[in-house]
Amino acid sequence: MAKTVSITAEGREDLEKELEQLIARRPEIAEKIALARSYGDLSENEDYSAARGEQKVVEGRILEIQDILLHAKIIKGGKKQKVDMGSVVTLETSGKTSTYTLVGAVEANPLEGKISNESPIGKAIFGKKVGEEVTLPNGKTFKVAQIN
Repeated sequence: MAKTVSITAEGREDLEKELEQLIARRPEIAEKIALARSYGDLSENEDYSAARGEQKVVEGRILEIQDILLHAKIIKGGKKQKVDMGSVVTLETSGKTSTYTLVGAVEANPLEGKISNESPIGKAIFGKKVGEEVTLPNGKTFKVAQIN
């Protein structure tokens, strides 16, 4: 049985767009392979090897995205009473604040403030309420300042 993948509606849309773009690249890659084949000996043909490598990466990502979309469970916005999947959480420590959106592992991107529910911070804040203290495995302590 396949594992269900938690993803936001926005994350699903992003994956669908990426899938369209990758599928649209197939003819271009096939053309590169055909052109490289026309050069002759494939055993020492760098253009052919590069094109086949590109094809492998693109096809692998297409399969990965299709599998994610097939097993996706859309995360609704979290409840504002406690931190849940889809919640936008503001954490406070020493007068500084950080805001994160709690998402599934597939969609996580810390640079965009999207943290996985499986990450240390995600695990620590899950189920917490505004005003509660959160202690990370490294000992750093935060307070849940806001949940949207």
